[in-house]
Amino acid sequence: MAATTSRTLELLSLLQSHRHWSARELVDRLGVSERTLRRDVERLRELGYGIESMRGSAGGYRLEAGTGLPPLLLTDDEGVAIAVGLRSQATAGLRGAEHTTLSALAKIEQVLPAALRRRIDALASHATVAVAGRGASDLPAPVVDTELLGLLALACRDSERLRFSYTDAAGTASSRVVEPYRLVPVARRWYLLAWDRQREDWRTFRLDRIADVFQTRVHFEPRPLTDEAARARVETALRYRARTVRARVIVDLPRDELVEHLGWYGRDVVADGPSRSVWPLEADYVESLVMALMWVPRGVAYRIDGPPEVLEFVATQGERFAAAAGATA
Repeated sequence: MAATTSRTLELLSLLQSHRHWSARELVDRLGVSERTLRRDVERLRELGYGIESMRGSAGGYRLEAGTGLPPLLLTDDEGVAIAVGLRSQATAGLRGAEHTTLSALAKIEQVLPAALRRRIDALASHATVAVAGRGASDLPAPVVDTELLGLLALACRDSERLRFSYTDAAGTASSRVVEPYRLVPVARRWYLLAWDRQREDWRTFRLDRIADVFQTRVHFEPRPLTDEAARARVETALRYRARTVRARVIVDLPRDELVEHLGWYGRDVVADGPSRSVWPLEADYVESLVMALMWVPRGVAYRIDGPPEVLEFVATQGERFAAAAGATA
């Protein structure tokens, strides 16, 4: 009986994941005869699932909409997504449906495994209310791994230090060690607000740019931070990024030598091979950014990788410097 139930549930899962299955495909997938397949289909129909059968060379089975809502099979990620959505609606107040929202939430959370309930609790307690973003409907929706979202939420809740790889907007990769505090959705993107231990300051990280997360199992003493303060920090960071000019300076010098020369200003320098480094720069204005180029050691070759406005400004200033030097010669 247990094998029959398990097989029937597997059949239901297949029908829910694909619009149409041929009888031969289902027989091969389940490892049963066509007669057993027909019996399993009948069991699902008795439970309220509308399953359409088609004959002929293109025949097979398809799950169709019914007159009522039969039981659903959900993956772990789907269960978490639905529960988090219901909690958000229950908190925000869905007019005329408060009772049904809480009722549906209770039914889902009652049958969720303990590990998934922990993930949902962490998301509910350490994800702030969405921050409004300009042009939200025009933003692309990066794919965010729900497993990553849950892991970061648990780290925020448990005050656990994390180490991960991060790729910034300029495409520069770096290794970060952070104390995570809040997950903040902005428009159609998720951000992690964390204290960066190397930079000794708050930093905002886009989740779709985070990779290779390592749980250190090291706990930290949280700094005081309210939801309002978290939202304000993220909003400030995003406004700053919106007007910030960025570029990368590729310098023909080993990382350690360049960092030693630049001092504190070389804190973000990363190695690009044994004899070359990448120095990411950002400023409010192109002029301010270009002034930093004067810090490159004299006689060391370098090139600039940045937006057209930066490259055009550098070229123009180069011509002006050459003309000025020629005029005084």
